[in-house]
Amino acid sequence: MATLEIRDLHVSVDTEDGPKEILKGVDLTIRSGETHAIMGPNGSGKSTLAYSIAGHPKYTVTSGSVTLDGEDVLAMSVDERARAGLFLAMQYPVEVPGVTVSNFLRTAKTAVDGQAPKLRTWVKEVRGAMDGLRMDPAFAERNVNEGFSGGEKKRHEILQLELLKPKFAVLDETDSGLDVDALRVVSEGVNRAKATTDAGVLLITHYTRILTYIRPDFVHVFVDGRIAEEGGPELADRLEAEGYDRFVATGA
Repeated sequence: MATLEIRDLHVSVDTEDGPKEILKGVDLTIRSGETHAIMGPNGSGKSTLAYSIAGHPKYTVTSGSVTLDGEDVLAMSVDERARAGLFLAMQYPVEVPGVTVSNFLRTAKTAVDGQAPKLRTWVKEVRGAMDGLRMDPAFAERNVNEGFSGGEKKRHEILQLELLKPKFAVLDETDSGLDVDALRVVSEGVNRAKATTDAGVLLITHYTRILTYIRPDFVHVFVDGRIAEEGGPELADRLEAEGYDRFVATGA
């Protein structure tokens, strides 16, 4: 069983007025097979946590630790984190002109695994995953995210998740911009990936609608750079009914 452990994590970002602290002491432990949902109002630091785990250079870790099976994640480069088993599905995936989806996926798989996948097996696996995500086979020859709709970008993120098979997947608002049908298809892809690899999932979202498809084991309320409350799936239902006012009002 793999373990991703975050302890007293403080993260700042540079602004015109100098460094601004965004995360103010986050403690979180995720184990293989667990799904953790992080919910909270805009600006509470949810995405900052996601990008800090992945190693985005915009964010500076000022104190605290992130470890994967005891190994210091913060000492790793971005590609080393990916090879160690971390995966980030971005809220706003970037375009990569001139690189086809098929080339991108095989290059990423080779980089993560340290060796190129066997072509015949790989082609079959890619086609199977694309079929599960209701993606046209011609999609593989398009340039990465170039001219993609919001739904296509999110399906491509989950396609990567299914094929790269990480130990831990951080999904940053994967549900944003998706219609009901696309939300179901994307959620089913996440559930398939989790079922086949026993990956731990950290799901960042504003809304409970995705949680009807991807059922969390734990729900964490993020307010002002900290976890203000923790609970089970019932906490998400309460947030849907009551919102975040009680946390923001008390400054919890």
